[in-house]
Amino acid sequence: MNDRYDAGYGSDQYELVGYDEYGQPVYRQIPAQQQQTYDPYAGQGYGYDPYAGDGRQGTQPYDPGRQGPPSYETGQQAPVPPVHDTGQQPVTPAYDPYGTGGQAAYDPYGQAATSGRQPRVAEQTAHIPQQAGPVGEPAGPRQAPGDERDYHTEQFAFVEVPDGDSEDVIDWLNFTENRTERREEAKRRARSRTIALVVVLVLVAVGGAGYLWYAGKLPGLSSSGSKGGTTTSAAAQKRDVVVVHLHNTSGGGTSTALLVDNTTTKQGTTVLLPNSLAMTDDDGTTTTLAKSVGDDGSSGTRDQLDTVLGTNIEGTWRLDTPYLQNLVELVGNIDIDTNADVPDPDAKKKSEAPLVRKGKDQTLSGKAAVAYATYRASGEAQNAQLERFGQVMQGVLRKMSSDSSAATVTVQTLAQILDPSLTDKDLGTFLAKLADLAKGGDYKTALLPVQSDGTLSAQTSSSVVKDILGGTAKSPSADAAVRVSVQNASGAKDNTDKARVVLVNGGYTFLEGGTASGTQATSKVLYSDAADKENATEVAKTLGLGTGAVAKGTVGSGADVSVVLGQDYKPSSS
Repeated sequence: MNDRYDAGYGSDQYELVGYDEYGQPVYRQIPAQQQQTYDPYAGQGYGYDPYAGDGRQGTQPYDPGRQGPPSYETGQQAPVPPVHDTGQQPVTPAYDPYGTGGQAAYDPYGQAATSGRQPRVAEQTAHIPQQAGPVGEPAGPRQAPGDERDYHTEQFAFVEVPDGDSEDVIDWLNFTENRTERREEAKRRARSRTIALVVVLVLVAVGGAGYLWYAGKLPGLSSSGSKGGTTTSAAAQKRDVVVVHLHNTSGGGTSTALLVDNTTTKQGTTVLLPNSLAMTDDDGTTTTLAKSVGDDGSSGTRDQLDTVLGTNIEGTWRLDTPYLQNLVELVGNIDIDTNADVPDPDAKKKSEAPLVRKGKDQTLSGKAAVAYATYRASGEAQNAQLERFGQVMQGVLRKMSSDSSAATVTVQTLAQILDPSLTDKDLGTFLAKLADLAKGGDYKTALLPVQSDGTLSAQTSSSVVKDILGGTAKSPSADAAVRVSVQNASGAKDNTDKARVVLVNGGYTFLEGGTASGTQATSKVLYSDAADKENATEVAKTLGLGTGAVAKGTVGSGADVSVVLGQDYKPSSS
């Protein structure tokens, strides 16, 4: 064991002198005269010379200043007595790899060797390693008792020892920082997606609510005479109306319906018109709808319907039963809920299976659709057959294309002869709009109720004519004849015809108002619009009634002035 402390080449040497109370070693500097060079082979009496050729031991120091090849001498060197510390084990002499002994030492760093030790300039003290003190006591360098020295920074050489773990720590910090940044970025993206989703949902909700409001489908916002949500009055709503007449070419008879497209409320309706509806022809003669279709033709009937209902029919569509059969086959058959078993008109025996069976979601071909639309059981009213016709028409609209071009091609394929006022393109475009409403569930069928005498009641005027057809929306031209509705409450049945003749001769349009359920003592001439007050006064004079009978009140549908004939009416005085 070497108890001396060697600070390195060329520095002072220290020897261990003892331990303090904490077990720390205490060193002291060895005086200059006691320092010896360590030679591990000096005490052995021999030295190894790798260049000696004679096998002798010992070496001669190399002199770089001497000329010629170096000589090697193998003489014995004086033994160096071992150095002992205070009562400790002997200290091994310093190792001299060149065997110089007391000669000048070789400086491996290129410094010139000297012949002796240089005198000390100042007392220096090497760094003494320390151990950690007892727990609870601050650690720090300790000195031997009585040895107080002044240390300076220039006496120490600091070597920067690279820390292999420093890069690992930096990498770990970078990894942790990057992972934290990724987590924060993921959170920011999640928040951005959530906000974007909320914004999209809000926009969709607002857009959907706006569409429902525009379409009038929001619950709780409907009003009378409108399809919900719109404040437009029934009279001011825009409607497109086409009248269709179904002619049964095999069994005879006709069926009439109005196809209504309310462009304001986005609602489609089929209004079924009973054949018993009372109408007035050009000469003021009272007739029915069925007779008008057969006698006056399409144009005359359309004008009379406008007069009675106060509508503005744009065209007439004559649909014979063979064309209806072709139409159903062109759209690919129809599905409706049938309300009766319909026998096959071509069956030879009554016991054969019916052509159409009663039930829900029955698929009808063209032939079956025609049979069902024209079927009227024994003892049934004409309205029952009319309602079946309405079912077939709505089923056709549900299967027809909503594209105007495709619908026009379908109409052209029928090759039917249309009214000159209604072209193939106009009818195809009109049916395509109704088909779109029918597919969306915005289509219904309504029956126009008439009284036993074919006239319209006040309830009919408000529920169907006014709300669906907008009968009060028609504004007659300035030169149009004033329309006068006459109701007989005098108790004399022929008073109606007498009043009709007088009014027609006076230039008025006569409208059949029917017969009242009871009689009235005095006659009345009513107007609803202040602009018609003067017309009402002229009507009263024409009928021989005093101006006292003129009053503001409820006017029958399609009329400008309503007259109620009382018992005071005297036709002879007219």
